[in-house]
Amino acid sequence: MPGRIFFYVTHIIIYMKGFGRLLFCFIMVVAVCSCGEDDDRLPVAQRPNVDGINVNKNNSSKNDAYERLEFPRLKGGNSMVIVHSTADYGINFAVEWDYQKKSQRWSCYQMYAANSGGNVGRYDDGYPFDPKLPAGYYFEFDPFRGSGYDHGHIVPSADRQSTREVNMQTFYLTNMQPQKNRFNAGLWAKMEQQVRDWNVNSFRDVLYVCKGGTIDKESQILETLSNGLIVPRYFFMAVLCKSAQGYKAMGFWVEHINADHSHDLLAQYVVNIDELERLTGIDFFCNLVDEEEEKIESLPRENVIREWGVR
Repeated sequence: MPGRIFFYVTHIIIYMKGFGRLLFCFIMVVAVCSCGEDDDRLPVAQRPNVDGINVNKNNSSKNDAYERLEFPRLKGGNSMVIVHSTADYGINFAVEWDYQKKSQRWSCYQMYAANSGGNVGRYDDGYPFDPKLPAGYYFEFDPFRGSGYDHGHIVPSADRQSTREVNMQTFYLTNMQPQKNRFNAGLWAKMEQQVRDWNVNSFRDVLYVCKGGTIDKESQILETLSNGLIVPRYFFMAVLCKSAQGYKAMGFWVEHINADHSHDLLAQYVVNIDELERLTGIDFFCNLVDEEEEKIESLPRENVIREWGVR
């Protein structure tokens, strides 16, 4: 394609004369230089993935954020995407919200050096309603209260400690799934800590994280409470790492059991991304070029465990 464009431009220049030829050349140079600069102005973690063929990437016509690497393929239909950000921090995280089920499907976010510092502690004023959710798209009350389930963070409070505002946003009810306490405080917390342990300069340039609970298949729903709240039978994490060595990806898949499994070896819950996609029906890391996506998502489970050092 570039060769064909050069052929046509060359012939246009040949047939132009004098000042017109000079003006045309000047316009072409400015256009080429401008195109080359746009992506370089973005932070490395937020630059779009534009090289190579990608037939399953998200349509970003509504929001450029949909092309970020942490985003899975958007479901559409009765689902909407909520992107939370602040003026100082930029994009904090995003949620896919099913307004018919009144439940979140996943939350996704990035972790890298510039957004990982701080120690502001936990927001301590309850669980606010999400101000970006239209009226009628959620319960008019907090369905977790009195249910016997914890407000289970999907984006953890501990992953967003740089400012009070970004931490507070992790307490929105749209970032919650119902979790039994021994699961939430045990195995799930251990998996969250493992992701934070990977969030160091010696391991990553950027971590792209997508997490959630199963709400779409009847066999993967533990129960639906009398107030309409869906309780997932399984929870998952999909993590993509970008470093000087390239990309690698892994998944956790775990059953939602009210028991303390915090002493379990995490390796037993590791799956490759192809398997996680089969289990969840979600196309993770769809904004990677197809060749790269296929290579890292199909890596055998044993290789994934070794590459990530999971024990």
